[in-house]
Order: sequence, then structure tokens, then C-alpha cells
Amino acid sequence: MDMHQSATDPHAEIREEVRKLCARFPGEYWRELDSRRGYPTEFVNALTESGYLAALIPEEFGGAGLPLSGAAAILEEIQASGCNGAACHAQMYIMGTILRHGSQAQKAQYLPAIAEGKLRLQAFGVTEPTSGTDTTALRTTARREGDKYIINGQKIWTSRAEHSDLMLLLARTTPRDQVAKKTEGLSTFIVDMRTAKGLTIRPIRTMMNHNSCEVFFDNMEVPAENLLGTEGKGFRYILDGMNAERLLIAAECIGDAKWFTARSAAYAKERVLFGRPIGQNQGVQFPIAKAYAQMRAAEAIVQKGLAKFERGENCGEEANMGKMLAAEASWAAGEACVNTHGGFGFAEEYDIERKFRETRLYQVAPISTNLILSYIGEHVLGMPRSY
Repeated sequence: MDMHQSATDPHAEIREEVRKLCARFPGEYWRELDSRRGYPTEFVNALTESGYLAALIPEEFGGAGLPLSGAAAILEEIQASGCNGAACHAQMYIMGTILRHGSQAQKAQYLPAIAEGKLRLQAFGVTEPTSGTDTTALRTTARREGDKYIINGQKIWTSRAEHSDLMLLLARTTPRDQVAKKTEGLSTFIVDMRTAKGLTIRPIRTMMNHNSCEVFFDNMEVPAENLLGTEGKGFRYILDGMNAERLLIAAECIGDAKWFTARSAAYAKERVLFGRPIGQNQGVQFPIAKAYAQMRAAEAIVQKGLAKFERGENCGEEANMGKMLAAEASWAAGEACVNTHGGFGFAEEYDIERKFRETRLYQVAPISTNLILSYIGEHVLGMPRSY
């Protein structure tokens, strides 16, 4: 059974090469990391050396200059190979924010070093303990003083903060009660965490190994030239990258669904009970088949969203629906995989329980299903705003 793209796929060669790279990082590698909540340094280095983490960086800055669909193909294959691309996807979508809104000087300063692997851009400081998905209610402040900004506040769920050199940070530069629209007065900064003083990082242990942290800023100084774009317009820059993020996360979920389904179908054919392979029983076969159909439907919407993104069209509908449907498909495929394997589905050595925990995250992050449904209700179907 080949669940990979058809022969007409423009990224077929990349997929093949990513599969070969991932074969060097089998289940044992990920299980060991999972047991100690480790960061996949060797895996990230291998991806960097092969140029995959610089997929979206233009060639003039040392990257591959691939379209978003190329990055999606890389991430999908990582997941479909049983690996975990969580350390990689942030670098890809944060990259787009710098590409679209950074100055020429900022691009020249950061992008070649990121492409080479000398700098890691994997931390995204947006969510706060009190605001959650209500981004405009964030309380972290940035105050301009001469040639620098003084930043105070706190972020939570800032994944990979301990392992990244740079962080893209959203902070309020104008108080909420002094702006006409609550989305105004927010600014985006590139923070060099290697040299920043007044920065505290605390890891948070979670159900899956996602290297999640909370981050505290106590009069942290950031040079004024690290402001991305125009002061007060940062919320738009962040939103701009969110459709890309949703499409990339959706591609990862599709990869997870393919991994689960391949495992389920193979085991259902070889496991014999009561004198017959368990896959002959419709009770085993049908959930696997239904999850496969869900995955294929989500995949079609994600591909449509990627094509619209690459044409510069608004892909909000596809990015939101694709992320929701792909996350639901990977969860359904995971459920079917655990049930097909019975007790073995819970055994660490099969990797199913690890992938099951990892893919569950995407029902909640980077955006909850309820907010996606609100987007569809309001912006696609024209119903009144629900929140």
C-alpha cells in the first residue's frame, strides 16, 4: 500500500530523500528522547545539514527557496516515517514572518546563519497564561527607551525556548485602552536569547515531549533595530504567518495518519486470531478504512490551501478547515491503530502510544477547534461573530 503522493507530485524527490534521512532515526531514538524529555539535537542537525530546515529561505540567503508546499511535504514525510517534526515546523513558519516583514538588513543578518545552522529560530512567544487564544489581551509590554525597548511580562507554551537562539516575540507597545482597535498597538520583535538579560526560562512537563516552557521577561532589553516591521502592526504580521502554520501542522497530521494507517493495515493482515487474520473482521477493518478516507479528504483541502497560499490568495478557509480535519483524521487513525494492536498498542516498543500522545496535541494547538469553527461560521458562512 503506497499512501505517498502520486508520480505527478513536484516534491516526490524531496519526499524520497526525507524518508531516507528519517530511516537513520528509528523508534529507539525517539523513545530514548521521550523518556528523558530530550531535544532531538542529532535529528535537527541532520535536517539542517541536508538543507530541509532552510527550505523556505530564498536562495540568495543560502536556503532552498521552496514554496510552502515543499515545506509541507518535508514535514508530512517526517511524521509518516515515525519521527517527530515538532522541532522543525516553527522554524519554517516563523521564517515566513521575517521574510515577509523583516527589513533587508534583518534578512541579511539572520537568514544566512539560520540556513547554515549557526542560528536556531524555533521559539515563538505569543501565548500568555491569562490570555490564551485571546491574543490581543496579552499583558507583556515593550517600552521604547532611546535605542532599545524594555520588555516585561510572561509567556507560556513557548516551545523549544531552551534550545533556540532566536525568539519571535509579540508584546504590547501601546496600552490597549489607548488604541482604536484592540488589534493595534502590538509589536513583533526578534529576540536574541543568547545575549538577553532579564530572561528566565522554565520547562513545563507535559503529556508529550514538546520541550514546552514558560518564559519570564524582567526589564529585558532588545535593540530597537530588532523591531520587525512597523511598531504597533505586529498582530497583523503574526496573523499572516498563522495560515502557513496551520497548513504545515495539517501536513504533519496527515503524515501521522499515514503512519498509523500503514501500521494498522500491516498488523491486521498478519495477526491471526481464531484461525483468521483480524483484518478480515469488519469491526477491525472499517475504522482503519474510515480514518484513511478522512485523511484523504483532509489532504485534498490542505493541498488546495497550499496552492492558494502560493498564489498569494486568501487561504483562511482551507488553512482552518484543513488543520481541523487533518487533526481529526490523525486522531481517528491513531484510535484505530491502538485498537487494532490491542495491548501491544500501549507498549512503548511499538511507538504507537508515543505517536498517539504527540498527535493529540493538534486538536488543541496551535488553535483550538472551537475557534476554527467560529472562523468558518463568521468569515466563510457570514453568521454573526460568536465571541
